[in-house]
Amino acid sequence: MVVSDATAYVVAVIFAATLIRSSLGFGEALVAVPLLALRVPVTIAAPLAVLVSIVVAAAIVIQDRTHVEFRSAGGLVIASAFGIPLGVLLLATAHEHAVKLTLGAVIVAFAIYSLTARSLPHLAEDHPGLLIACGFLAGIFGGAYGMNGPPLVVYGTLRRWTPRQFRATLQGYFLPASAMGAIGYLSIGLWSSAVTRYFVWSLPAVALAIAIGRWLNRRLKSDRFFRVVYAGLLVIGTTLMIETIG
Repeated sequence: MVVSDATAYVVAVIFAATLIRSSLGFGEALVAVPLLALRVPVTIAAPLAVLVSIVVAAAIVIQDRTHVEFRSAGGLVIASAFGIPLGVLLLATAHEHAVKLTLGAVIVAFAIYSLTARSLPHLAEDHPGLLIACGFLAGIFGGAYGMNGPPLVVYGTLRRWTPRQFRATLQGYFLPASAMGAIGYLSIGLWSSAVTRYFVWSLPAVALAIAIGRWLNRRLKSDRFFRVVYAGLLVIGTTLMIETIG
């Protein structure tokens, strides 16, 4: 069977996004949908990214379930459920650019502070107020921009989870969150045959990227891992600001 150029491109993008997600636990949102949308309609790119997210999250949770902080993940999911409607509302208002610019600035400031500070606050246990705040913000930014990750990353870094806990716990959050997104796309008829076709073609690449990402994650020491995480946040925040200003 001949693979079209569009299919090969989609598979390559999904592989790269999944590798980032599997290695760090987050970050694929900056890669997947924007790059996919260069070759396929957003109505295909967004549902496809959500389906892949479900597979990645489920695989990691099953593999590393003993490293998932289920109480933290559950609290973040519940708090996010209240933030998603506000995010959708923001998306429909004229305040979208201001909120996106603010989000980018806050992420950049936190990343720079984390990269330069000699020591960071450390939460030995879950902090209910901060957990609710980060989960709520994740819901807002997820509902508005499909970018739940940054507030979750902030919480995870403050908890000082190990790289395996960080990666696994974030998937404990993304699994139900992505499932809810898939149900939403299905309910409005965006789960098309094209989405299914690209999804099936991408599965081998997804499996390979999950395996490589897990190998990389296990070989990153905590300090180096979090410096990579902060650098990833810096890229995300800067990209958001550039997109908004541009």
